[in-house]
Amino acid sequence: MSVIKEFKTFAMHGNVVDMAVGIIIGVAFGKIIASLVADVIMPPIGLLVGGIDFTSIIITLKDPILDPASGEVVAEAVVMKIGTFIQTLVDFIIIAFAIFMMIKGINKLDKKKEEPEAPAAPPAPTKEEELLTEIRDLLKK
Repeated sequence: MSVIKEFKTFAMHGNVVDMAVGIIIGVAFGKIIASLVADVIMPPIGLLVGGIDFTSIIITLKDPILDPASGEVVAEAVVMKIGTFIQTLVDFIIIAFAIFMMIKGINKLDKKKEEPEAPAAPPAPTKEEELLTEIRDLLKK
């Protein structure tokens, strides 16, 4: 019975709920960024590089094996999908930049992080301290 109570306490703890909300928002944000990259950013980049669709860039390591009688594929081709990797890399860079900008904006809203308090100037020495300092300096001479 105590394990169930411990789990309930853990699951209802504020940090776990906050983390779950963050993950859900992150997944939704990921879909938005994926659409931004695929539908808005990559078409102009593809146009700039001559209309190349990055996902169609492949390197064939081994051609497919065809059945001579029927012409059907017996063994699939072995390919490296370089274009898919490039697309994923561009997605990652854009997502990382978007998260950086979001965190930068949040930090600007947090005034405590923006303007740290200047350390307080040390208090001026009292008359007694000044007198003691003068006596010390005279004794050193």
